[in-house]
Amino acid sequence: MAEEHRRGLRRLIPAPQGAGPSPGTGGIEAAEARGLGARIHDILHANAVIGPAIVLLLAILVFSITADRFLEPRNLSLIVQQVMVVGTLGVAQTLIILTAGIDLSVGAIMVLSSIVMAKLSADSGVPGLLALLIGFGVGTACGLINGLLVTRLRLPPFIVTLGTLNVFFALNLYYSKSETIRGVDMPDLLLWTGNTFNLGDTKITYGSLLMLGLYGVIAYALSSTAWGRHVYAVGDDAEAARLSGVRTNRVVLSVYVLAGLICAVAGWFLIGRIASASPQAGGTANLDSITAVVIGGTSLFGGRGLVVGTLFGALIVGVLRNGLTQSGVDVLWQDFAVGILIIVAVAIDQWIRKVKA
Repeated sequence: MAEEHRRGLRRLIPAPQGAGPSPGTGGIEAAEARGLGARIHDILHANAVIGPAIVLLLAILVFSITADRFLEPRNLSLIVQQVMVVGTLGVAQTLIILTAGIDLSVGAIMVLSSIVMAKLSADSGVPGLLALLIGFGVGTACGLINGLLVTRLRLPPFIVTLGTLNVFFALNLYYSKSETIRGVDMPDLLLWTGNTFNLGDTKITYGSLLMLGLYGVIAYALSSTAWGRHVYAVGDDAEAARLSGVRTNRVVLSVYVLAGLICAVAGWFLIGRIASASPQAGGTANLDSITAVVIGGTSLFGGRGLVVGTLFGALIVGVLRNGLTQSGVDVLWQDFAVGILIIVAVAIDQWIRKVKA
């Protein structure tokens, strides 16, 4: 028991976000002796974001050659706008996957929150700010329900969120009566995230800036706070974290609650993006968010990954779809390419996680 306690404490020593163990001089020499493959393995194990960053740069390089308009400021701005919603959902999904869980309901929470915001303001005359805050509250409550089911009833996150996906979607259809709320009926605040400002020849949406700000805040929380270290510890080995004094259930519950709030923020972004609130929006958001997380280098087994990697993952998918579209590739083969990319990303993660001899 004492030895397990010491091992758990060592897991909680502050370390760079998503980093693996740093090899000493002997470790470096051993890696050199094992050859190039072992050194690449060590680098990727210690720096989860390097792989996605390289893939993103290569994709940009290739499409800048094959597609004439790819590097135009207007097109680059369009890519960022297209990944704004999925990138925000990816933050929520990353937090949950870091704890070795998964959330299949993020898209349903996002749409339900957006519908609540829109209908309260358009149909009930609720002021925009109050409607926005109530929508945030709805998303937070949904996350709380998921978290309580996982931590109190000890149900598998996959099963819990598969069930709440259907519950939240049904509530969304019931409350909205399957009707789309037009942007002209909503206050300007709810549409503000879709507004743009000029930066040189490029138009940037305010929602895109808020998304980047959210990434910065969560990255700081995960890398520089005790809560962030506890999140990694729980995902890496929940029992060792518990023996070290971490209240694992409280950490997991806080992650689901925060994820619910972030999904509601994504709902706000979604309204600005499509200038309306539709109960049918975000149909592929759940899988898209998981795709961004996996391609971004976060391990599906928990305890390893960088939230900025998810941003790279979302951008990789956005760049790939945009570049293939400009190159005249059919949407069918775009989906094929994204699927292959997911399989490769998971295979690389499995290879990185192998115990080194």
